Amino acid sequence: MTTLKNEIIIDAPIDKIWKELSTLDRLALYDPGAKESKVLTEKKRGKGAKRRVEMNDGKNWFEETCTVYEENNDLKYELNACSFPVHDLFHSYKFEKIDNNKYNVIQTQSYRMKYGFLGSLMGIAIKPKWNKGINDFLQGLKKISEQV
Repeated sequence: MTTLKNEIIIDAPIDKIWKELSTLDRLALYDPGAKESKVLTEKKRGKGAKRRVEMNDGKNWFEETCTVYEENNDLKYELNACSFPVHDLFHSYKFEKIDNNKYNVIQTQSYRMKYGFLGSLMGIAIKPKWNKGINDFLQGLKKISEQV
């Protein structure tokens, strides 16, 4: 599996950051790669909640489930299905308090590509683009969380 770790400092209350990350239908409001995020379950957040995200390119999509939900502390999503050449994908969030309303948000993402050895080579080639997408997502999270 390939693991990517990215972090960003956000000057906002943890409740606000948490709300953005954990409310499944809000993703498209701050992720520049997402066109639409729809909740597939009755609940919009919490362990077991599922969403489908349509990407801006008009052809790619993914579905994921929240598997860990410890409010303001630990959040994890697991990929269920997608149009990308990825088997397993997990992404989690941890929060380190810097001061009163400033947090270091740490995202760890692990994934395994489809197609065996050829997929591994493809994974190496797309890693920089994937990392850029994650950083754009984190910048969007920062912007929406820091809005008054």
